Amino acid sequence: MSDPSTDLNTLYPAHLATLQARSDRALERGGFDHLVVPAGMAHYQFLDDRDYPFAVNPHFKHWLPVTRAPGSWLVYTPGRRPRLIYLQPRDYWHVVPEAPAGYWVDAFDITIIREPAQARALLPADPARCAIIGEPNAALDGFAPNNPQAVIDYLHYHRAYKTPYELALMRVASRLGARGHRAAEAAFRDGASEFAIHCAYLAATQLAEHELPYGNIIALNEHAAVLHYTDLDRVPPTRPHAFLIDAGASFHGYASDITRTWAAERDGEFQALIDAVDAAQRGFCAKVRPGQSYPQLHLHAHHVLGGILRDHGFVRMSAEAAVEAGVTGVFFPHGLGHGIGLQVHDVAGFAADEAGAAIAKPAGHPYLRLTRTLAPGMVTTIEPGLYFIDLLLAELKTRPEARDIDWARVDAFRRYGGIRIEDDVVCTDGAPENLTREAFAALDH
Repeated sequence: MSDPSTDLNTLYPAHLATLQARSDRALERGGFDHLVVPAGMAHYQFLDDRDYPFAVNPHFKHWLPVTRAPGSWLVYTPGRRPRLIYLQPRDYWHVVPEAPAGYWVDAFDITIIREPAQARALLPADPARCAIIGEPNAALDGFAPNNPQAVIDYLHYHRAYKTPYELALMRVASRLGARGHRAAEAAFRDGASEFAIHCAYLAATQLAEHELPYGNIIALNEHAAVLHYTDLDRVPPTRPHAFLIDAGASFHGYASDITRTWAAERDGEFQALIDAVDAAQRGFCAKVRPGQSYPQLHLHAHHVLGGILRDHGFVRMSAEAAVEAGVTGVFFPHGLGHGIGLQVHDVAGFAADEAGAAIAKPAGHPYLRLTRTLAPGMVTTIEPGLYFIDLLLAELKTRPEARDIDWARVDAFRRYGGIRIEDDVVCTDGAPENLTREAFAALDH
């Protein structure tokens, strides 16, 4: 018998009912009769007839697990079944989207069209009565996205609260990502280049590059000090010291976002620093509970990491002094994490309410992407790091705090680049669910 917690046939109807209820309220707030969501159209490269990889409108894939049907439309009118206008073009140049099938199709009235322009006759007659959420290039004969802010604010605010159906999809995405990470670590241990490690990851996940939720960060040695390093060297370093991989996977439009850092020497000084950051990260994950202010968790992380910097001999000041002076920000210059789901950096991370009010970031922490108070159903990444970034370290050397830094020890660690450890964690009514750690554990059984 199937597990009801992962049976999409069982979970999807309640998910759809939740979206309908949210849309009813959003439309009422905005004064509209219909919610209309285009899947989107392909974007063509400048002065060329080649399109970029298609990225579906997140509002479209929120309703149904269709990510490869450009030119399609969703129409929802309160009190009626949602309608899907599905483009299956007559085309021998490209693969045509398959006919709609699966656990979700019975919930929709589906009409097949052969040309994008045919959708206009099937959309509501009066665009002024519609909240049309999408990109400008989806427009058809005067029927163009208007993206009403009142509707978007409401939908985005509530999108942070994942349904059981969404969590089931994210568990699959996490398992795919964990499988890729295991293959990537093995390739690193075998002495592979960044590009070869990347290829091993793709092979293990069975995802093409354009199917990943974001470009893989595959960084050997000092490249890990570049936070968004994506160059993928084809030649391995003469001597590998460290490996940082930040790579996720997608399933039915939902993302995982996982980072691990590995030391070439399993019992060396860099491994000891990794172990300290890993222990701290697990502690931060344990605090993903209802009522937890995410900005406060971020600031707590700075204090813990400040203690690690002191304990491992990089600074000669207390954790409190290191945070107050902004020294921890040199070694940990990004936010602790962000919401995740339909998008890697999911929307409404700063939303104070349904009406678009925002919660400010803490002073001195401009890159924090989440300021909300955690509640059941939210999924957030927890990704502390410690890095040896030449640009930031050079600036620190000019400040009075430079006298409290052991520069010889800092210089010795530049070859490692840095450490980041990232899990996707669900806030529940009780103990958090760590999607990432559970996915790795499942590979071991």
